[in-house]
Amino acid sequence: MKKVVNVLTITGFMFFGAIQSTFAQEAAEQTFHQILKQRFIEGGPSFMGIVLVALILGLAIAIERIIYLNMATTNTKKLVASVDDALSSGGVEAAKEVCRNSKGPVASIFYQGLDRVDEGVEAAEKAVIGYGGVQMGLLEKNVSWLSLFIALAPMLGFMGTVIGMIEAFDKIAVANDISPAVVADGIKIALLTTVFGLIVAIILQIFYNYIVSKVDSIVNSMEDASITLIDLLVKYKK
Repeated sequence: MKKVVNVLTITGFMFFGAIQSTFAQEAAEQTFHQILKQRFIEGGPSFMGIVLVALILGLAIAIERIIYLNMATTNTKKLVASVDDALSSGGVEAAKEVCRNSKGPVASIFYQGLDRVDEGVEAAEKAVIGYGGVQMGLLEKNVSWLSLFIALAPMLGFMGTVIGMIEAFDKIAVANDISPAVVADGIKIALLTTVFGLIVAIILQIFYNYIVSKVDSIVNSMEDASITLIDLLVKYKK
């Protein structure tokens, strides 16, 4: 997690430096990418920098969760079949060995249930349910922080909008003139902060929805596999 955050932070600073150098260069024609970087700088370093930090941290959390969830995804049907074969041929110890050699939360839950099977099927079922809650918490770790950055980015944009409008009215008061030239800069900054805040929120929201759907899929597999394990233990005990 720390390595991902460091890499993305360095990338963000490099990106910010690149857009400053690009804006300094005069060009007859600008691409969409150059215009985007120019608008980012025009929005001001204060709120734009905070929005950029929210994007970097949000992406760091999202990438870490996606990697973790992909590593936690296993073929539950294959694992159940292997445990069933191990119980039939070698007993509980063989089944526990299969779980030790398998990755993912389902294998960990199976191991906890098999470790308590000597105390009875009910004890094994309680262990499976209890450890299933632990694994679910690990799957959802840091997701709340991602939702925080999703909510924070547009709020920062709207705050920049309010401050930009206040600056525009301050200029009107000083100049005693309501001409467009007086208020144009303040209004432009206000609109740019809102736009970039919404862009960050949209990007992070896409990652958030993918992560939530991935967690739901893994949890459903865990619950289905846990029921199957209890059925196997009941059959084994007979």
